[in-house]
Amino acid sequence: MKTYFLVFVALFLLSCNQSQLPPIAPDIITEKTPNDTDDPAIWVNTENPSQSIIFGTDKETNGGVYAFDLDGKIIGDKSIKNLQRPNNVDVEYGFRLNDSTLVDVLAFTEREKQQIRLFSVPDMKPLDNGGFPVFEDAKGFEQNLPMGIALYKSPRDSSIYAIVGRKTGPLEGYLYQYVLKPDSLGVSAELVRKFGKYSGQKEIEAIAVDDAEGYVYYSDEGVCIRKYYAEPSMGNTEISCFGGDHFLEDIEGIAIACYPNGGGYLIVSNQQLGEFNIFSRRENEFLKAVNLSTYGTDGCEVVTIPLNDTFSNGLFVAMNDTKEFYFYDLSKLGFKPN
Repeated sequence: MKTYFLVFVALFLLSCNQSQLPPIAPDIITEKTPNDTDDPAIWVNTENPSQSIIFGTDKETNGGVYAFDLDGKIIGDKSIKNLQRPNNVDVEYGFRLNDSTLVDVLAFTEREKQQIRLFSVPDMKPLDNGGFPVFEDAKGFEQNLPMGIALYKSPRDSSIYAIVGRKTGPLEGYLYQYVLKPDSLGVSAELVRKFGKYSGQKEIEAIAVDDAEGYVYYSDEGVCIRKYYAEPSMGNTEISCFGGDHFLEDIEGIAIACYPNGGGYLIVSNQQLGEFNIFSRRENEFLKAVNLSTYGTDGCEVVTIPLNDTFSNGLFVAMNDTKEFYFYDLSKLGFKPN
């Protein structure tokens, strides 16, 4: 009976990735988390890139944000545990705590507490006095449940913003954008705008920001990838709604591979097909799809600088629906430094 069960499980897992493209194996598969992996973020150690950290959410009531080294091993003293359904996570560099202190920061949504959290990296100290409530004026319980988050650092004044999505919401003003400010308690979060269309069909979870180009992208899951200006003063008019024809069902995680002079790519999870669609960074034109041997992928992330011998062209990280994250050198996606 046990043998038949294992064969059934193996066949089920293979059927979940429906791609007809040749599968590309990961370079590293991480240690498993206890519950349900969801979204990764990569912190690059600029002084020693081989000591960079990959953070990944484990989405459950007893969840956490787990830290992994480049070999996929969990770093216990950098992980944040006993969280109430952490969903998405992001990092940003050079947040000004005061006149003399700059820190890198990690932010994530904690859905069951209806808040976002902010920690310094790599010392993992909380900066939020327990958390920042979000969507406080929303109507209905599910409109209060934060899911996606992306951080944006303005090139105008170096302000850092958190752009936050939720389980459901209105057809206009679905995303809330908060500016993070140092104060006597550490940091505060102030709502500065509500923006973004929503089809009303499924949900919006994946959010990504291109700091250099000044755009925010998010997945309206059954419809398209929506694009807006990330800078609040640039207004709330939608720039484009693209890519929907290239997805089987849900449009999920978005990673932005940035190269000089506007070069690079958007890598977006085609969840049910088990593929990633790749679009040009500037024109947002569809280029190709790749099968990275994952299934059920929600979140993904990418950096384009060399980290070590294994990831000499950069690193792409994808969540896989087996409580793990998969790591790939960017050459496996066909990317090499420009």
